[in-house]
This record gives sequence, C-alpha cells and structure tokens, in this order.
Amino acid sequence: MPSAPTTRDRIIKSDAEWRAELTPEQYRVLRQHGTERPFTGPFWNSNEAGLYSCAGCGAPLFLSDTKFDAGCGWPSFFASVSPDAIIEIDDLSHGMRRTEIRCAACEGHLGHVFPDGPRPTGLRYCLNGHAMRFTPEGA
Repeated sequence: MPSAPTTRDRIIKSDAEWRAELTPEQYRVLRQHGTERPFTGPFWNSNEAGLYSCAGCGAPLFLSDTKFDAGCGWPSFFASVSPDAIIEIDDLSHGMRRTEIRCAACEGHLGHVFPDGPRPTGLRYCLNGHAMRFTPEGA
C-alpha cells in the first residue's frame, strides 16, 4: 500500500508554479477551492482498478476498491489510503457547515467528506475528479 506524506514531505510552490503545472480547471479546483459540476468531471463513473493520486503533487489518496457510486455525480470513496493522506478542515462557506478535505502533501482542495457513506467507515469522501489523477493497477 502506498505511504502517505509526512510533515517533512510537504510540497510548497508559488502560485506561479502551480499555474504553470496545472490545467486551468485543476488550478481552479485544487488552488482556488473550486467545485466541478456533478456528472462532468473525470472519474465520477470510472470502475477501473488502480490508485487515485493528487493531480497537483502525485501523493496517493484513494484505492479503487474503496470507490463506490454515491449517485451524487462526483467520485466517492469510503476510505483514504491512510489517515495521514488527507487533511480535514471545517468549511463554513455558503451558509453550510461541512468538512473540506485537502491533500496532506500539497494542501490542494480535493472536496468534502460526509457521514453518509457505506460500511465499514460510514464516510463518503466526495472528490472533484480534476483534483485527482489515476494509475491503473499493474501500471
């Protein structure tokens, strides 16, 4: 199983570096905390076996065997590769109380986590597809 980044592995780049390395949509999602419209981003209906990593820095985030169809139009997972793979932050935007999730390595915005997922965790990590890249199993 891939290991999560440690504090000393944090990736810090300037805004100009992020803009140069990311597509405009990846930049909007990862660095400006954007959200893609449901059923429009990559991976929402993908079922291929493999690893989902951060599109900004490549840190491992989720394995395909934890992915499920939540019917919400975004890729959803019930567990990350490690508790240290993501950071949870209180999000009080838009008049709601939610829990934002970010990549622990580069602090890129991934999406949100909700307590309405399947067993065994009961969690639904709801991600923006543009925040991730996918590596097929065996690649």
